[in-house]
Amino acid sequence: MKKFVYLPIFLVLTFSSLYAKDTQDKSKISTDKSDFAPISSVIYDAAYDLRYYSDNNFTASRIRGYKAPVAYMTKKALKALAVAAADLRKQGYRLLIWDSYRPQKAVDHFVEWINDPVNPGDKSFYPTLKKSNLLAGNYIMAKSGHTRGSTIDLTIIKKDGGFVDMGGTFDLFSEVSHPDYKNITKQQKQNRKILNDAMVKAGFKGLDSEWWHFTLKDEPYPDTYFNFDVE
Repeated sequence: MKKFVYLPIFLVLTFSSLYAKDTQDKSKISTDKSDFAPISSVIYDAAYDLRYYSDNNFTASRIRGYKAPVAYMTKKALKALAVAAADLRKQGYRLLIWDSYRPQKAVDHFVEWINDPVNPGDKSFYPTLKKSNLLAGNYIMAKSGHTRGSTIDLTIIKKDGGFVDMGGTFDLFSEVSHPDYKNITKQQKQNRKILNDAMVKAGFKGLDSEWWHFTLKDEPYPDTYFNFDVE
């Protein structure tokens, strides 16, 4: 009788183990940069304010893996970005890039900073939150779409370099950064829409928590996280 009691339990445990193995994270890390190119090699008039190469970011320090002020993307994503840039150029705008490809070592740096109890970084980027909330609340992820090479953080500026008001700044961890945030002016909403419409038409999708963040819908490396330096 005991055999009939224990056998089903054994089978359940066995199948549970197999299921767990089958559903494990299948992502991989790569240092192969052969399918990447600098944005500047395709989009001649983009401007750059690469925050993680500087200390003007939430950690208040340069981020690991950023050894040069260069913005890379996969060639497929860059081709789509060029379509958006051409669309926006016709409307009197050009791109301002804050971040694109991000090495996994940079994301690891973010997580280390969050877990460092004595380093507050720059509190102006998270004015209403505790630093520990940034990871728990998914404001910062231990794995980022940027590391797959087809995600970009950007805004638009006027052709002469003039400021375009989006109603909030880059990497502000707040509901103000949500693309559909209501408590901004009509013009600020319109400016966000201009950027979003051009990116979506070119094949990108947005993020519901950051108006500046876009990922190529048909990204070429959905399960690969790259870890070569930006140099």
